Amino acid sequence: MKWEDSGMKAPLARARGLGSAKEGTHHWFMQRVTAIANIPLMLWMVYSIVDLRGAGFVEFTSWLAEPLNAILMILAVISTFYHAMLGAQVVTEDYIHHEGFKMVKLIGQKLFFFGLAIACIFSVLKIAL
Repeated sequence: MKWEDSGMKAPLARARGLGSAKEGTHHWFMQRVTAIANIPLMLWMVYSIVDLRGAGFVEFTSWLAEPLNAILMILAVISTFYHAMLGAQVVTEDYIHHEGFKMVKLIGQKLFFFGLAIACIFSVLKIAL
């Protein structure tokens, strides 16, 4: 591993590439922003689910076809999946130490969350439009 002391590398050579990428603050800030955005969106969603209790397919689709509900649902999807992607990225960066596997896993995670978000947004738009 890059950071292990093998005795053959100078301390500076071991430390190169392990320092700040100058993106940690932005990542931390965006995770907090999405967490704060998720609070009212999830409160709205819970209220809506409770209010739609016992509703059938037709009632649900007509509810989701209303512009405000469709917009809030799309915002909830974007915020939730972006927040989940940021959290999964932190876990992967902290606990996967093989650089090649880490890179593949990070790319796969981003594609996975992006694909799920697009599928959810498409579903909402299909009902709303």
